[in-house]
Amino acid sequence: MADQTKRIIYKQENGTIAIIIPANNETRTIDEIAKKDVPTGLAYKIVEASDISNDKTFRNAWTIDEAELTDGVGD
Repeated sequence: MADQTKRIIYKQENGTIAIIIPANNETRTIDEIAKKDVPTGLAYKIVEASDISNDKTFRNAWTIDEAELTDGVGD
């Protein structure tokens, strides 16, 4: 079952940050979700939900160094 305290982040091809939030009734693990839902070939990181800002005012300006996306690559 997916851990609701985790989020999957990756950089989309247009450079913006995407965040995947597992559904409450998700039966796959967070790793299985990442492998399936992150686009093929894009690196991702699994982080604590609390690490993501609640302030969405400037969410299109969020950035991440691609070197930090070390948990895997979408299938």
